[in-house]
Amino acid sequence: MNNPFNYTPDTECQAAFRNLTAQIDALKESSLPAHRNLCTELDAGKMLGILIAADAGGERHTLYAFSGQLGSHGFHFPGFVEPVFDYLNPQGHFKTHEADISRQNREIANFENEILPHIRSRHHTACTRRDTLLDEHRALMREGKLRREALRRQGVSAQQQQELIRQSQHEKAELQRLKKQLAANLEPLAAELRDAELRLSTMKEKRRADSERLQQWLFNNFRLLNARGETRSLTDIFADTPLRTPPSGAGECCAPKLLQAAYLRGWTPLAIAEYWYGAPKEGELRIHGQHYPACRGKCLPVLGWMLQGLEVTPPLDTDLTLKPLHSEPQIIFENEWFCVVDKPAGMLSVPGKGAGMSLQQWLCERYGAEREVRMAHRLDQDTSGLIVATFTPEAYKLMQQLFATRKVRKTYEAILDGDYRAAGIPPKGCITLSLAPDILDRPRQRVDPENGKEAVTDYEFTDVSDGVSRILFHPHTGRTHQLRVSAASPAGLGLPILGDPLYGKSHTPDGHTHGHTHGCTHSVECAHVKPNRLHLHARTLEFTFPLDSHSYIFHSKPQF
Repeated sequence: MNNPFNYTPDTECQAAFRNLTAQIDALKESSLPAHRNLCTELDAGKMLGILIAADAGGERHTLYAFSGQLGSHGFHFPGFVEPVFDYLNPQGHFKTHEADISRQNREIANFENEILPHIRSRHHTACTRRDTLLDEHRALMREGKLRREALRRQGVSAQQQQELIRQSQHEKAELQRLKKQLAANLEPLAAELRDAELRLSTMKEKRRADSERLQQWLFNNFRLLNARGETRSLTDIFADTPLRTPPSGAGECCAPKLLQAAYLRGWTPLAIAEYWYGAPKEGELRIHGQHYPACRGKCLPVLGWMLQGLEVTPPLDTDLTLKPLHSEPQIIFENEWFCVVDKPAGMLSVPGKGAGMSLQQWLCERYGAEREVRMAHRLDQDTSGLIVATFTPEAYKLMQQLFATRKVRKTYEAILDGDYRAAGIPPKGCITLSLAPDILDRPRQRVDPENGKEAVTDYEFTDVSDGVSRILFHPHTGRTHQLRVSAASPAGLGLPILGDPLYGKSHTPDGHTHGHTHGCTHSVECAHVKPNRLHLHARTLEFTFPLDSHSYIFHSKPQF
């Protein structure tokens, strides 16, 4: 069984997906509203899954699944497997309690938006009148005080002085009586407001508790099989994970549905693949017809359970990265403060789980205890090119400041999968995106205008041939996967970097490309295209180092 998080679809899965898309295309010619609605929803973007499985007699079967739900059909649609747990029965436990929570939502919204504002308004009006009356009384008191001070300056008798004191005391006493009277008048409205706010808080707390109970019921009833015939609930599966609680939609992706369906039929899973169909969802980078790994946030714990009892290749904890190219780093410059290294693709900048030796570890072994090696910045594991390591705490701090204040000028070279001229992209320009992590599918990033951080990149195309475009990137910021997303996103260039395992297109051994090609017809055997690598290289670094005030410029030619 292939690893759902790290795989290339086999020929059976590819053929099954082509068959499925052909069936969907045929439905687009149907006159039935249900068929047209299905196709419209699929065209809006949906993950579709394929599973090849064998029965006890060795006969092979193909199962199909879609992620989540499909409109009014909920979980069920002819030709696709059943859900792991069908909680959408209109008369069932989930839907009836969900309807009650929806009713609570309406009641809370009405109370919060209609009733409570009216109570607050009456209380506010009363408070304003109280403050006005008190201000008017204080103004009279100030006038009285000024009048008495004027009389005292003119000279008054002892008896007149006593009378002036009595007037002052009387005005102060009147202020206190007025405060008490106004407070008494205001108290019923204040009590009404307190009761209303308490009622709203109670309503919200009941809704929260009811929602948590319903969600817990759902998690407890979502019971998933593994290849050994054992069953665990979502609650138990996620109990020992950092999330502790299952995220929304856990168990409803394609892979869990497909595996559950195979186990229930007594079949042995042999191969699985998931493909994106239709347009990308807002902010996400998905290509129609491209296969994708299972999402790690929701599916890694689930599939980690469901695949137990199967031999999975490569092992399930393998990271979704390209394989190293087995080339050594090259130190192209060093002095007493720092060194500049040409890092090969496939090598981590700093130590990471299960990914082989990192560049930092390699440098530490090379220099031994003589120098304190720290990486001043990082490159993605799949990116090759220039990177700086420091040898002293002072140099590390200064170099980090240079990067943080954008005083290091960086140039990257890449090959993009497509002809920029055919796609109508200007030969040079600036890309500005807001990027944020895809929390449930790390390490992927997504375009998020509301919560993302600004990523700014200048670009300039330098060549185009065989359906691919060579480009230079000049990033002004250093966001995770900034160049990869800027290239692949429709909000950027819309042409992914060639060989990108996260945001790009897959190529079959015969050179065919899956997904939108923007006119790309090249073969992966082209001389400038290297198999099994991301075609992104950090080619130039320029900076002035504060300790010697020298201006440095380093170059590295990409090996593609």
